[in-house]
Amino acid sequence: MLKFILSRMLMAVPTIVIVAITVFTLIRLIPGDPAALMLGDLAEPQQVAALRSSLGLDQSIPVQFMIWAGNLFSGDFGKSIVTGEPVLHLVLSRFAISAQIVVLAVFIASLVAVPAGVIAAWKQNSLTDLALVGTATVLLSIPTFWLGLLLLLFFGLKLGWVPVLGYVSVTTDWKAGLIYMALPVATLFIHEMGVLIRMARASTLEVLRLDYITHARAKGLSEQAVLWRHAFKNAFGPTWTMIGLILGNLLGGIAVIETVFSIPGLGRLLVDSIFQRDYPVIQGCLLLVAFAYVLVNLMVDLLYPLFDPRVTAE
Repeated sequence: MLKFILSRMLMAVPTIVIVAITVFTLIRLIPGDPAALMLGDLAEPQQVAALRSSLGLDQSIPVQFMIWAGNLFSGDFGKSIVTGEPVLHLVLSRFAISAQIVVLAVFIASLVAVPAGVIAAWKQNSLTDLALVGTATVLLSIPTFWLGLLLLLFFGLKLGWVPVLGYVSVTTDWKAGLIYMALPVATLFIHEMGVLIRMARASTLEVLRLDYITHARAKGLSEQAVLWRHAFKNAFGPTWTMIGLILGNLLGGIAVIETVFSIPGLGRLLVDSIFQRDYPVIQGCLLLVAFAYVLVNLMVDLLYPLFDPRVTAE
């Protein structure tokens, strides 16, 4: 098991390195002088030169990368050009907000969608199956931003059940925080539920065709016992992988939802930093998103043998 964990962790290291190089390169490929863009057209040449020197932009590209990478290893992601706040602290505080919404939405979606997908496979070609598959297809077809706007219009403006604008942290006031998180979580939950229903159904159908399921039925076990005791555990492995992919994708792509609901999360920070040309914050956001995605997939790899006994962690 230890060898399995170490091998997966070592495989994640090149990914992080490639992402760091890519982020650094993409920022440097942006047209124009970053220092001049940050200060605006009215900036004096001396101000531009001073900012270039403070950011290390007057050095060669390899030297800039080595300085930047060395600072990353020491935990120094730089400071925000706009606010002067340390990038690492700013990015982590915003990431915590995004993670609360994403994790809660994926958790609820998994609790609802996975059993629904298993039942759809068990009732294949029945009205129940057609209803669940049709519902999943419809949910997949709805853009998240449009769904969020519809929920905001109906529950916020028409019914007045939730606030339309603003945000309160659950650490400050957990009741108000949950109210403000309700619609963003519901939006992601509804959309991702369609993905998980289809995935759980497909993996369960594959398992139900295997010989050991036929053997379990031949022993006289009830259909419920065959389904939940024998089929579900083996069928959950691919679905667990999909849950990990969804979690990683949402952590990196929640900017639209945060913009719709005015949530000060990581995605909103990234969008604002792009408009403000706050390059240190942009780099910090992209690196943290990549690291979170790699970490989630590493967790999926490490836990996969627990959900699928056919895979051994050797």
